[in-house]
Amino acid sequence: MEHIKKTVDRARAAFNTGKTRPVAFRINQLKAVKRMMEEREHELFAALKKDLHRSDYTSYALEMAHLLLEIDQMVEKVPEWAAPEHVPKTPATHADETYIVYEPLGVVLVIGAWNYPIILALQPMIGAIVAGNACVIKPSEISEHTGRLLAEIIPHYLDKELYPVITGGVPETTELLKQRFDHILYTGNSAVGRIVMEAAAKHLTPVTLELGGKSPCYIDKDCDLEVACRRLTWGKFVNAGQTCIAPDYVLCEPSLQHKIVELVKKTLKEFYGEDPKKSSDYERIVSKRHFKRLMGLLEGQKIAIGGQADESENYIAPTVLVDVNPNSKVMQEEIFGPIMPIITVKNLEEAIHFINEREKPLALYVFAKDKKIIEKMICETTSGGVTANDVIMHVTVDGFPFGGVGESGMGHYHGRYSFDTFSHHRACLVRPLGSDAANATRYPPANQKKFDFMRSLAAAKK
Repeated sequence: MEHIKKTVDRARAAFNTGKTRPVAFRINQLKAVKRMMEEREHELFAALKKDLHRSDYTSYALEMAHLLLEIDQMVEKVPEWAAPEHVPKTPATHADETYIVYEPLGVVLVIGAWNYPIILALQPMIGAIVAGNACVIKPSEISEHTGRLLAEIIPHYLDKELYPVITGGVPETTELLKQRFDHILYTGNSAVGRIVMEAAAKHLTPVTLELGGKSPCYIDKDCDLEVACRRLTWGKFVNAGQTCIAPDYVLCEPSLQHKIVELVKKTLKEFYGEDPKKSSDYERIVSKRHFKRLMGLLEGQKIAIGGQADESENYIAPTVLVDVNPNSKVMQEEIFGPIMPIITVKNLEEAIHFINEREKPLALYVFAKDKKIIEKMICETTSGGVTANDVIMHVTVDGFPFGGVGESGMGHYHGRYSFDTFSHHRACLVRPLGSDAANATRYPPANQKKFDFMRSLAAAKK
């Protein structure tokens, strides 16, 4: 594993030359990432097809389109973001220059995830680049074809020393975490998140942890149920449910459960045909281990839709569970697959109580015509993000921070928030070296006149 230490050391040595600091260099590297995505698009699609049985359209829509737009935004905005930001002066600093300098942190580690192996590796990476850092990228070994391809093509487009790619599994990741970084961004589950945080603590390295959790979806009885179920079905079963902000389970009043099942069944037929296994638009579970984990969650459950599976293809049909016991196994962990439990509650208040009894989720969804219901759900619960009357779409808004809270993670990124996350905000005060008369009141010995003047300064700020 000595090569890992040498790789990190080379990245730090390259960073210490100062070559990442000019905005022009950052823009050139960002444009190179975009060129890589465009020129190697078909290879990337092919790798995703092998890893997840993903169609080209879905791969472009979910992993490429937004990332390309974000690169364009960063290229346009980085001169503004990286410029010193002047801040208001106080009475005691009226003659000074007061501004914030946004400095790169140094060498950043990005540990990607397997469910969206392109965007969850490259989106944090471009955040590190736009802020002027070196970045070591560790793609997920579970999406092995995509991970290997990224390792192969990134060095052809980006600076090899500043942006190295490390492949491998747990041993390589463990060795990487022994090295000193200036920031670590990890996307994955909370168990590994704790390992990352513990390793980072040894070097006092700050972390951004993008985790997950059981994101709830409350459906009110007065909403447009057909539209709600159409949007819900897309968000739950796209990528075979392997999405960190997918709606994990549904909360509704008992009278809605059967109606939801029928509308979801109708929508699934429209989306994927009579047999989703034959649809080019329906993905597969990423590995045998995850296939078996998901099948274990179905044991003892009442299946209203789906349930069919084929281990030879890692295929699990879109599945809906009804009359689910809140204490059952499927409700104890993030599902991260094409299984949707429906939990019945008496009313909105019980739904809110149900959500608040559990760990804070990465996302929360509510479908309702009445804005007061939406406002109540937002005001009385906590989550990383919220989308009302749709699912997932808050992640597409450039101006939003993306991140979790509590068990679902810490820190955030995307757009300007990526720049801020990977920058040190350095407070700078530059004072003229002239007459010192204005500073006399702060020097000993103290007297009543100085005391009164200090009070007057404090009063002037109100």
